[in-house]
Amino acid sequence: MAERRSAGLAAEDQRLRERETTELERDVLDKAAIVAEGDYEKDGGGAPNPWKLCSVTRVEEVKMMIRLLPIWATTIIFWTTYAQMITFSVEQASSMERSIENFQIPAGSLTVFFVASIMITLAIYDRLIMPPWKALTGKPGFTNLQRMAIGLGLSVFGMAAAVLCERKRLAVAKAAGGGATLPISVFFLIPQFVLVGSGEAFIYTGQLDFFITGSPKGMKTMSTGLFLTTLSLGFFVSSFLVSVVKRVTGSKDGHGWVADNINNGRLDCFYGLLAVLGIINFVAFLFCAAWYKASKPKSSLQMGNIV
Repeated sequence: MAERRSAGLAAEDQRLRERETTELERDVLDKAAIVAEGDYEKDGGGAPNPWKLCSVTRVEEVKMMIRLLPIWATTIIFWTTYAQMITFSVEQASSMERSIENFQIPAGSLTVFFVASIMITLAIYDRLIMPPWKALTGKPGFTNLQRMAIGLGLSVFGMAAAVLCERKRLAVAKAAGGGATLPISVFFLIPQFVLVGSGEAFIYTGQLDFFITGSPKGMKTMSTGLFLTTLSLGFFVSSFLVSVVKRVTGSKDGHGWVADNINNGRLDCFYGLLAVLGIINFVAFLFCAAWYKASKPKSSLQMGNIV
C-alpha cells in the first residue's frame, strides 16, 4: 500500500510538472524560465547561466513592460500635434496683426498660452472637477488611462480649431492680396493653443502616472525613459510627416500644403490631416486601453513570491 501511495504521489507530481511546463510553453517569453540542457554553469557550482535561464519573476517583469507598448505607441501622435503648435502656429502668428496700441507682441511668445492653459486646466481639474467626481464615484480622480484619453481628444479638437482659424486667415490673405501683416488678429490662434495645452495637462500627468505604476519595481527608471521617448518620437514623426506632405503635395512653383510662404499653401489641409490621424489614433488608443485593462498582469507583490 505504501509503495502504491508513493507511486501515486510521484505520478501526480509528474503531472503537475508537465502541466506547469505546458503552461510555460504557451508563451514564447516563458520559455526563458524553462530549464534546458546547458542552462547551468559547468564550473559555477551548479549556478544557472543568467544569459540562458531566467526566473519566472523576471519573465513576468518583461511581460509587464511589453503590455505598456501599445499604450506607448498610441500617445506619440499627441506630441506630433504639439510639435505643430510650436512651429507652424508661430509662423501663422508672424503674418497676423499682433499690435496692442504701441506694443508689438512677439510671435514666438504666443506659446505662453500653452503654459497658461496647463495651469488653468490643472486648477479647474483639482478644484472644480475632482470634488463632484469623488462624491459621485468614490474615486479620487480620473484614472491615468482616462486622463490620456481626454488629452488625445482635446488635441483632435485643437486641430479642428486650427483648421477653422487657418481657413479664416487664408480668406483674409486672399482678400487683402497678401502682404507682410494681414488684417486679422493673432488672438484667433488662442483656441488651438488652449485646447492642445489643456490636452497636454491631462496626457502628461496620465502618461507619467501610467508608465510608473504599470511597470515592475526594478524598471521604474526605464518606464520614465519610455514616457520621454513619446515626446522625442512625436517631434520626429512631425518632421517626417512634413517631409512626406511636401513631397506629395508640392509643385514646381513651390506651392503645396506646406509652402515656403504659408499664404500660398494649404496649412488648413495639413491640420485637417493631423485631425484625421488624431481621430484614428484615438480609436486605436481606446482598443489598446480596453485590452490593457483586460490583460490584468500580476502585481509586483505577487511576482515577488514566484521563484
